[in-house]
Amino acid sequence: MISYALIGCGRIAANHIKAAVKNGLRIAAVCDVIPQKAEALLKNRGLDASSSIRRYADYKLMLSQVRPQLVAIATESGKHAKIALDCIGAGASLIIEKPMALSIKDADAIIAAGKEKGVKVCACHQNRFNLSVQRLRAALEGGRFGKLSHGAVHVRWSRNEAYYKQAPWRGTWEEDGGALMNQSIHGIDLLRWMLGDDIEEVFAYASNRLHPYIEAEDIGIAVVKFKSGATATIEGTTNVYPENLEETLYIFGENGTVKLGGKSLNAIDIFEFSDKCEAGKGLEAGFIEETENVYGNGHAPLYKDVISALENDREPYIDAEAGRRALELVLAIYRSAREGRPVRLPLEDFSTREMTGIGWGTN
Repeated sequence: MISYALIGCGRIAANHIKAAVKNGLRIAAVCDVIPQKAEALLKNRGLDASSSIRRYADYKLMLSQVRPQLVAIATESGKHAKIALDCIGAGASLIIEKPMALSIKDADAIIAAGKEKGVKVCACHQNRFNLSVQRLRAALEGGRFGKLSHGAVHVRWSRNEAYYKQAPWRGTWEEDGGALMNQSIHGIDLLRWMLGDDIEEVFAYASNRLHPYIEAEDIGIAVVKFKSGATATIEGTTNVYPENLEETLYIFGENGTVKLGGKSLNAIDIFEFSDKCEAGKGLEAGFIEETENVYGNGHAPLYKDVISALENDREPYIDAEAGRRALELVLAIYRSAREGRPVRLPLEDFSTREMTGIGWGTN
C-alpha cells in the first residue's frame, strides 16, 4: 500500500483526502502550519480518531520522519515550488495543486528535479477527468471536428471580500495571482489541451475593477493565436454578481461544434457533428455530471491514475509538462497585459511577482 501525505489543509484539501481514501492509499500524515486546520480536515472525513495518521506543522520534519511515497501539495500557490522541490529531494512523488508554480523558472526546476530523482509529478488539473471533457477529447482525437477553427473559455465567477480575507495570500502577486491564475487556470489548461500545445502569440487586457483590496486582476481577456492557425479567446473574472454564473468551453471545427458548461465544465450543452455516429453512452447534449462543488469529481480518477503511474512506472496522464503549459499561458497573458503588446511563445522566464506595482487606474 502506497504511503501518502498531504501538505496544506485548506479549502481544497477535503477533495484530496477523499480521493486518497477512495483509492486505498495509506494516509501516513497531514501537515499544516495551523494545526487546527489539519484536525478539522480529519474530523470532517471521520479520520480524527486514527492514531496512524501523524500530524505535523513542519513539512520538512514530516518528510524526514514519515518518508511518504506520494505527497499532495495544497498550500497557497506561492509555496508550491519550494515545497515540491523539497519533496522531490526526499524521494516523494507528487500531486501539485494548480498552479504548479508561479514562474517558468520554478516550473522548469520541478520538472528537472523530478526527472533526476526518478519520481512522478502530476499537475492537479482534475477537470481533464470530467466525463464531459473526456467525451470532447475523444471526439477531438477521433478527428470528428475536422479542421479546427477556434475556441473560447469563459470563467464567470464571483468572489467577495470575505473570500480574500479568509486567506490573505489570495489575490497577491507574491503568493497567488488573480482571476486568471487562481480561478481560470483549469479552463485555460483545457483550452490549450484541445486546440494544441503550440502557441504562437497572445494578446491580453486585464484590470482590477471591483476588488480594490487585492493586488491582482479581477477581469482578464485574451486572444490566443495557435501555430495551427486556430485562434481562441479567454475571459476570466470574479466580478459576477451575486454568485458563480458559469464556466464554459467552446470548440469549433469544420465538422463539429461542442460547448461544455455548468459550474465547472461538468455539463455538455452542445455536441453536434456532421458524422452523426452512434451516441456515446448518454454523453450527449443535455448531459450533466452531478458534483458537490466547483472542484468537480476529478480528484478521485486523477489519484487513481497517479497510483497506476507509480505501479507501472509510467508518466501520469496529467504530468508536470502539462502543468507548465497551463502556467505558461497564464503568465503570457499577464506579461501582455503589463506591457500592452502581443507576447510570443515559448515564453522566456516570467513570474507573477513581476506584476507587482502594476497600475490598474482609478476609473
